[in-house]
Amino acid sequence: MKNYFECKENGQIMVEALIAITIATVGLLGIFTLVSRSLSLNRVVADQYIASNLAAEGVELVKNLIDYNVRNGLPFNNGSCLSEGNHNIDYTDLIGSSCAYDNNRFLRFDGLTRFYGYDAGADTPYKRTIIISWPQPDEIMAQSVVAWTTRGGGEFEVKLEDHFFNWR
Repeated sequence: MKNYFECKENGQIMVEALIAITIATVGLLGIFTLVSRSLSLNRVVADQYIASNLAAEGVELVKNLIDYNVRNGLPFNNGSCLSEGNHNIDYTDLIGSSCAYDNNRFLRFDGLTRFYGYDAGADTPYKRTIIISWPQPDEIMAQSVVAWTTRGGGEFEVKLEDHFFNWR
């Protein structure tokens, strides 16, 4: 009598197992690649968020200097920090007494106060340049540029611009 249930193909289970393991490995590698890429993009977005706020702070510093001049009866564009050119303005300098420009000056993060500035704290990758120009005699154009280099060597930049008028 013939046995129809006898398996004559040896190793079929081994081949099926290898194919299943290969498919599972390719699937897991795809997932790990996606997670890795997502985490690296998360760092770029966090850096851009910080740089955007630092650039906005630069424009606000110019506004504060103009407000100081107006409150004290001075010309609205008075002071060396509001002269045409490039400046490094710090939030601790409320009257704009020292804003000399240095292209290699990085912002620092003070862990105690949780503020960015030029005097205390750990170095950061961010450099802020405030560019002042006077398109008209009664107008100040302030451009705040924050540039940084990422760990992978990518160079990024955020630019914000505002115009202030002598309307008072």
